[in-house]
Amino acid sequence: MTTTETLDTAPADRTVDVIGPDGSAAGSATLPGSVFDVQTNVPLIHQVVVAQLAAARQGTHATKTRGEVRGGGKKPYKQKGTGRARQGSTRAPQFAGGGTVHGPQPRDYSQRTPKKMKAAALRGALSDRARHARVHVLSAVVAGEAPSTKSAIGLLSGLSERKQRLVVLQRGDELSWKSLQNAAGVHLLFADQLNTYDVLCSDDVVFTSGALEAFLAGATRSEEAAR
Repeated sequence: MTTTETLDTAPADRTVDVIGPDGSAAGSATLPGSVFDVQTNVPLIHQVVVAQLAAARQGTHATKTRGEVRGGGKKPYKQKGTGRARQGSTRAPQFAGGGTVHGPQPRDYSQRTPKKMKAAALRGALSDRARHARVHVLSAVVAGEAPSTKSAIGLLSGLSERKQRLVVLQRGDELSWKSLQNAAGVHLLFADQLNTYDVLCSDDVVFTSGALEAFLAGATRSEEAAR
């Protein structure tokens, strides 16, 4: 992704072709400038991505202290007269099988990230992809009522030669999901799951028409709620 870009003009709507299952143009779709043509704030995107990855950590790592290791209740040898250093337990850290000093303990890695920051970062990432013509819209992934991975992969290959693709689907679109769920280099998300990290990890972002409408409707509701 490029560095922070300064836009001298107001965000402008973009128009892209809607591609049909046969690879031909089946109309056009509008990408609103408020979502797909805003300033890309790299520090903000970095902060949101770091928070998202931190929240994905389980934080269940743990080691036992000397008080949690089993055994070692008896003094190993008498206090004086052996010529060795005094010891009170074989479960002290210096013994094999002893406890761990300052070892990792369960913790919560999640960071608080306001919804407005997440939304702004996502808009910036999508705008970056749209400026480089890496946002595509499909009328449908496959034709007919039977899933076809071969047809779906052929359609995506015709959009771009780049390998990593993020395909955004509308909830309930099982036909498209079954066609692409095992395709290499394809990451599937529903419209309400779209996030900054997955956009940045993908070379191209592909929406179905229904998914684009659902995503924009959700973005509009979020903006109205923020006001």
